[in-house]
Amino acid sequence: MALALMLAAASSPQAALADQPPLIDRNLFYGEVAIAGAQISPDGQYLSFLKPYKGTRNIWVKGADEPFSAARPVSAEASRPIRNYFWSHDSKYVLYAQDSGGDENFNVYAIDPKLPADAKTGVPPTRALTNLKGVRTQIFATPKAKPDILYIGLNDRDPKWHDLYELSISTGEKKLLRKNTDEIAVWQFDDAGTLRLAVRTTKTGDTETLRVDADGFKPLYTCSVLENCGPFDFDAAGKNVYFATNKGALDLTELDMLDLNTGAATKIESDPDSRVDLFNVEISRVDHRILFTEYEDDTYRRYFKDRPFEADYRWLQSKLPGLEVDFGARSNDENIWIVNAHGDTEPGIVYVWNRKAKTLALQYRVREEIPRESLAQRKPYHYKSSDGLDIPAYLTLPKGLTAKNLPLVVFPHGGPWARDSSGYDTTAQFLANRGYAVLQPNFRASTGYGKKFLNAGNGEWGRKMQDDITWGVKSLIASGIVDPKRVGISGGSYGGYATLAGVAFTPTVYAAAVAYVAPSNLITLLDAIPPYWEAGRKQMYTRMGDPTTAQGKALLVAESPLTQAKAIVTPLLVVQGKNDPRVNVRESDQIVAAVRDNGKPVKYIVAPDEGHGFARPINTLAYVTAMEEFFSQYLGGRNQKEVPADVAAKLKDITVDPKTVSGVVKLKGALAPGAAK
Repeated sequence: MALALMLAAASSPQAALADQPPLIDRNLFYGEVAIAGAQISPDGQYLSFLKPYKGTRNIWVKGADEPFSAARPVSAEASRPIRNYFWSHDSKYVLYAQDSGGDENFNVYAIDPKLPADAKTGVPPTRALTNLKGVRTQIFATPKAKPDILYIGLNDRDPKWHDLYELSISTGEKKLLRKNTDEIAVWQFDDAGTLRLAVRTTKTGDTETLRVDADGFKPLYTCSVLENCGPFDFDAAGKNVYFATNKGALDLTELDMLDLNTGAATKIESDPDSRVDLFNVEISRVDHRILFTEYEDDTYRRYFKDRPFEADYRWLQSKLPGLEVDFGARSNDENIWIVNAHGDTEPGIVYVWNRKAKTLALQYRVREEIPRESLAQRKPYHYKSSDGLDIPAYLTLPKGLTAKNLPLVVFPHGGPWARDSSGYDTTAQFLANRGYAVLQPNFRASTGYGKKFLNAGNGEWGRKMQDDITWGVKSLIASGIVDPKRVGISGGSYGGYATLAGVAFTPTVYAAAVAYVAPSNLITLLDAIPPYWEAGRKQMYTRMGDPTTAQGKALLVAESPLTQAKAIVTPLLVVQGKNDPRVNVRESDQIVAAVRDNGKPVKYIVAPDEGHGFARPINTLAYVTAMEEFFSQYLGGRNQKEVPADVAAKLKDITVDPKTVSGVVKLKGALAPGAAK
């Protein structure tokens, strides 16, 4: 028996006796996906998908009725996988956006899949529609009536604001429509390609929805910096827009109809159970009627407005019992749909659904090689925080082990203005397979639970937001599920911050920590945010702390894990993308150097070709291999000893000796840390 397994058995006798499923190869979870991202072309004639070509994830196309063996690659990205793509409305082109090494400066590329393959690349030509360095392209609209046109934004003139262009897909010619001197964040077009609305953030952080007239802008609707409001889509007549808002006395975001002439808002619906915000409105692209509304509670709830579509949905449910059914790409006539059936132990089964013919044709299973019978259930879990606030979470318990004295990994989500959702989760399943319980808390400031819950996180980074995580650990320990001596924490982005805050502000709680693209110094974090985030700067200052004021700066200093770096005694693994435009590499450098100088154990991984989260599977596998071994060492979970040569070489290549790291920034003026111990 390997040493790590012997240690695990010694610390937890049930580990050696329980009927755990076999170790699932980490490559099945994190290696390059065999097939994903299916779309039907708008004319219904082609099926496209993502699949490796010459070792990198690329776009493939086949006839809708052809076998997968007839598919051919149409793109040939060699260094960075394609993660998203779309079809032009006339089905002539496949388009995608790609950045360089994770820098998030995206360019847009177009491919005519009907053209013959080039002899050298093996694929049709790829044309760069934008080909700018250090410039971020935004796609605002792909109007149905103008299938050859994209409306895009470019921030080449002013890095903070995107000027509006009309771009021809067929020729690559672009025409400047508006120089963005009005600091507009979003432009909204109708199906005809007419510019109708603009959204901007004021100097105070309020959100304005503006009607675009020939002689300028007419304000239609405004909500404050601590509220959310914005348009979905136009109605069939184009006189109103479906609109989401939680303005004023509203706590939960509701669906309204906004009159484009008067700005008057009329309520359509809010959550019938009065629990959560409006999550989604599924709108027909044929006639703009609402098919259903959707609310995300512990699980999803749908309320159908179109009875024929509801009947079709019930038919789908009868064919896919026990699974959630999601709708993907659809044909222009909305007869052919991509359907994905999934659940907490089912990564996804993809079908082509023909509504009129009532057929459901299996295409593929997502990560088919993962043995579904070995996966663990992921269930909602609620507990009270330090001030009595109810915290919704998800708990995954390892299959085959008694829920008693288990090692735990807390895995807080990023954002923080986001949330974890029900269903399959790769990290939760991977860790559960290694024998860990996994807790994923939706701490205060998470979205979806109403304005009060969101705003309860204002000014509470490392404080009550951290309490919400700590009290989840306490709840599981009190229930006997978790061994208090074997608790770890890991997360990315804000989840990485929460990881560092956990070991800095509550140093006795965690036995191991893995921080991924993690802010450590909130002053330098805000100082380095990308210029094109300017529209959201005031909102971040309002929710986090304003570094331009003495009080705000003091709060940010106090909430920075770097401030309390000397308190960190927990073994720490820090993982970073060198080109990260959101969380600059110096965030990781600072905390690594500080922990090193304190003589505490710290390991460091920096991928030179990644940004805010790793895109290349080889880098992800290297990082996960290190994380798995790290948690096994300190928490006693199972560990796959076999490491492929290419992964081992990559891990060696991106591992940084902490002795070589410099760049500590000393923080002054800190308030006493507020997180409860």
